[in-house]
Amino acid sequence: MRIFIAGIMQGNKKELGIHSQDYRERITSHLRTIFPNVEIIDPDLTDPNRLGYNNKEAEEMFFRYCKIAGEVDFLISFIPEASMGSAIEMWVAHNAGIPILTISPLRHNWVVRLLSLKVFSDLNTFEQEFGIHLLKKLKLM
Repeated sequence: MRIFIAGIMQGNKKELGIHSQDYRERITSHLRTIFPNVEIIDPDLTDPNRLGYNNKEAEEMFFRYCKIAGEVDFLISFIPEASMGSAIEMWVAHNAGIPILTISPLRHNWVVRLLSLKVFSDLNTFEQEFGIHLLKKLKLM
Protein backbone atom coordinates (compact mmCIF):
# COMPACT_ATOMS: atom_id res chain seq x y z
CA MET A 1 0.00 0.00 0.00
CA ARG A 2 1.27 3.48 -0.93
CA ILE A 3 -0.03 6.55 0.88
CA PHE A 4 0.85 10.14 0.03
CA ILE A 5 0.91 12.69 2.86
CA ALA A 6 -0.01 16.10 1.49
CA GLY A 7 -0.14 19.03 3.82
CA ILE A 8 0.58 22.61 4.60
CA MET A 9 4.18 23.68 4.18
CA GLN A 10 4.37 27.37 3.32
CA GLY A 11 0.63 28.01 3.59
CA ASN A 12 -0.13 31.71 3.53
CA LYS A 13 3.27 32.81 4.86
CA LYS A 14 4.49 35.95 3.16
CA GLU A 15 8.07 35.48 4.32
CA LEU A 16 10.37 32.54 3.56
CA GLY A 17 9.58 29.74 5.98
CA ILE A 18 7.36 26.76 6.61
CA HIS A 19 4.76 25.73 9.14
CA SER A 20 5.60 23.04 11.67
CA GLN A 21 5.73 19.67 9.98
CA ASP A 22 5.16 17.69 13.22
CA TYR A 23 1.80 16.52 11.91
CA ARG A 24 3.58 14.32 9.37
CA GLU A 25 5.22 12.25 12.10
CA ARG A 26 1.89 11.78 13.89
CA ILE A 27 0.15 10.69 10.69
CA THR A 28 3.03 8.37 9.75
CA SER A 29 3.14 6.82 13.21
CA HIS A 30 -0.60 6.18 13.16
CA LEU A 31 -0.47 4.68 9.66
CA ARG A 32 2.39 2.35 10.66
CA THR A 33 0.40 1.00 13.62
CA ILE A 34 -2.29 -0.08 11.15
CA PHE A 35 -0.11 -0.98 8.15
CA PRO A 36 3.43 -1.85 9.32
CA ASN A 37 4.68 -2.26 5.74
CA VAL A 38 3.03 0.82 4.25
CA GLU A 39 5.05 2.92 1.82
CA ILE A 40 4.59 6.53 2.81
CA ILE A 41 5.40 9.28 0.37
CA ASP A 42 6.29 12.35 2.41
CA PRO A 43 7.84 15.30 0.55
CA ASP A 44 9.11 16.77 3.83
CA LEU A 45 11.37 13.76 4.41
CA THR A 46 12.79 13.52 0.92
CA ASP A 47 13.27 17.25 0.27
CA PRO A 48 14.08 18.90 3.63
CA ASN A 49 16.17 21.67 2.01
CA ARG A 50 13.47 22.72 -0.45
CA LEU A 51 13.36 26.35 0.68
CA GLY A 52 16.85 26.81 -0.75
CA TYR A 53 16.00 25.30 -4.13
CA ASN A 54 16.42 27.37 -7.26
CA ASN A 55 13.47 27.55 -9.67
CA LYS A 56 14.58 24.52 -11.67
CA GLU A 57 14.96 22.35 -8.54
CA ALA A 58 11.67 23.62 -7.09
CA GLU A 59 9.86 22.92 -10.37
CA GLU A 60 11.26 19.38 -10.54
CA MET A 61 10.20 18.66 -6.96
CA PHE A 62 6.75 20.23 -7.30
CA PHE A 63 5.76 18.42 -10.48
CA ARG A 64 7.30 15.12 -9.32
CA TYR A 65 5.09 15.11 -6.23
CA CYS A 66 2.03 16.22 -8.19
CA LYS A 67 2.56 13.21 -10.45
CA ILE A 68 3.05 10.84 -7.49
CA ALA A 69 -0.15 12.16 -5.86
CA GLY A 70 -2.03 10.61 -8.77
CA GLU A 71 -0.31 7.22 -8.47
CA VAL A 72 -0.87 6.16 -4.85
CA ASP A 73 -3.55 4.06 -3.17
CA PHE A 74 -4.85 7.07 -1.30
CA LEU A 75 -3.86 10.54 -0.22
CA ILE A 76 -4.09 12.03 3.25
CA SER A 77 -4.07 15.83 3.31
CA PHE A 78 -3.48 17.92 6.43
CA ILE A 79 -4.68 21.47 5.85
CA PRO A 80 -5.42 23.51 8.99
CA GLU A 81 -5.48 26.57 6.71
CA ALA A 82 -5.51 27.09 2.96
CA SER A 83 -2.58 25.43 1.20
CA MET A 84 -2.19 25.91 -2.55
CA GLY A 85 0.26 23.03 -2.98
CA SER A 86 -1.97 20.62 -1.06
CA ALA A 87 -4.99 21.74 -3.07
CA ILE A 88 -3.15 20.99 -6.31
CA GLU A 89 -2.01 17.57 -5.05
CA MET A 90 -5.60 16.84 -4.02
CA TRP A 91 -6.85 17.91 -7.46
CA VAL A 92 -4.33 15.62 -9.20
CA ALA A 93 -5.31 12.71 -6.94
CA HIS A 94 -9.01 13.41 -7.50
CA ASN A 95 -8.60 13.48 -11.28
CA ALA A 96 -6.75 10.15 -11.11
CA GLY A 97 -9.54 8.57 -9.05
CA ILE A 98 -7.39 8.39 -5.90
CA PRO A 99 -9.40 8.54 -2.64
CA ILE A 100 -8.60 11.58 -0.49
CA LEU A 101 -8.90 11.71 3.28
CA THR A 102 -8.49 15.21 4.67
CA ILE A 103 -7.65 16.47 8.14
CA SER A 104 -8.95 20.02 8.29
CA PRO A 105 -11.31 22.34 10.16
CA LEU A 106 -12.13 23.95 6.77
CA ARG A 107 -15.21 21.82 6.18
CA HIS A 108 -16.92 24.56 4.15
CA ASN A 109 -13.95 25.09 1.83
CA TRP A 110 -14.90 23.78 -1.60
CA VAL A 111 -11.61 21.95 -2.21
CA VAL A 112 -11.95 20.16 1.13
CA ARG A 113 -15.68 19.55 0.73
CA LEU A 114 -15.78 18.42 -2.87
CA LEU A 115 -12.56 16.42 -3.21
CA SER A 116 -12.46 14.58 0.13
CA LEU A 117 -14.00 11.17 0.65
CA LYS A 118 -13.81 11.79 4.41
CA VAL A 119 -12.92 14.88 6.47
CA PHE A 120 -11.50 14.67 10.00
CA SER A 121 -11.69 17.95 11.93
CA ASP A 122 -8.24 17.56 13.51
CA LEU A 123 -5.38 15.12 14.13
CA ASN A 124 -6.92 13.71 17.31
CA THR A 125 -10.12 12.84 15.45
CA PHE A 126 -8.08 11.28 12.63
CA GLU A 127 -6.17 9.11 15.12
CA GLN A 128 -9.40 8.04 16.82
CA GLU A 129 -11.39 7.25 13.67
CA PHE A 130 -8.90 6.16 11.02
CA GLY A 131 -8.38 2.41 10.90
CA ILE A 132 -9.21 -0.81 9.08
CA HIS A 133 -12.91 -0.57 9.99
CA LEU A 134 -13.23 2.91 8.46
CA LEU A 135 -11.29 1.90 5.35
CA LYS A 136 -13.62 -1.04 4.83
CA LYS A 137 -16.64 1.19 5.39
CA LEU A 138 -15.29 3.62 2.78
CA LYS A 139 -14.55 0.66 0.48
CA LEU A 140 -10.83 1.40 0.42
CA MET A 141 -10.03 -2.18 1.47
